[in-house]
Amino acid sequence: MSFTRKFIYVLTIMSIFSSCVSHQELINFNSGEEFEGLEEKIDNIPTLKIQTDDLLSIRVLALEEEAALPFNIDPPTLNMANLGSGSARPIIGYLVNQAGTIDFPVLGVIKVIGLTTAELQDTLGSLLAPYLQEPVIVARFLNFRVTVLGEVTRPGTFFMSNERVTILDALGQAGDLTPYGNRTNMLVIREKNGEREFGHLNLQDRSVFRSPFFYLQQNDVLYIEPLEERTGTLRDQSQRILPWLSIITALTTLVLTLRTI
Repeated sequence: MSFTRKFIYVLTIMSIFSSCVSHQELINFNSGEEFEGLEEKIDNIPTLKIQTDDLLSIRVLALEEEAALPFNIDPPTLNMANLGSGSARPIIGYLVNQAGTIDFPVLGVIKVIGLTTAELQDTLGSLLAPYLQEPVIVARFLNFRVTVLGEVTRPGTFFMSNERVTILDALGQAGDLTPYGNRTNMLVIREKNGEREFGHLNLQDRSVFRSPFFYLQQNDVLYIEPLEERTGTLRDQSQRILPWLSIITALTTLVLTLRTI
């Protein structure tokens, strides 16, 4: 094989493998303590507290349905299952104001900030006892949403009907990581009580399940940074090297043409 053809061959191989991602970079949960025979108590599930600007769905049920009607503002046909990806957020609900209160029908102003949904249900149940026989309260977050950005198939903001959401749930909603997603340095951005927290997760380390950021909270942002190999696939990078490749190709063709004359 001539030097020129060897040069073309090497150049082709380099262009093919310059942006390849290794097999190890694509595997999750492949380091740390082995799973086999391992059992541990799940103790990092967060206790979600109601914050200002939260939007709450509160349904009041009772043995006498008509007696409960004055205590409900949202349509009885509202289906919490419709709060998944791609659906519009319901606009009917109780918005927690900056004072941490909501204006509840008949009962008036109620302070809810700092309560869990279970505690809110108990509180309303006690307040409604004089009006209803055996009232049942169902309270849920309407704005439990997480935003997934970066190297995922479908980045975006996703509304969840379940309050127990993990990073795996969020990645599933976003179509999982692309091959160029950095699994070793995922960032969770969380705003809580007027402060911003940052958590870094390594999806390849099995200890990720014990991280306080493994379970997401309302309005969390999950960012997946790209691997260095990703730059080799970007259009602007190709535009930078295309002129040089064109020049090299033209010179090579010229050399081969001259040698055949």
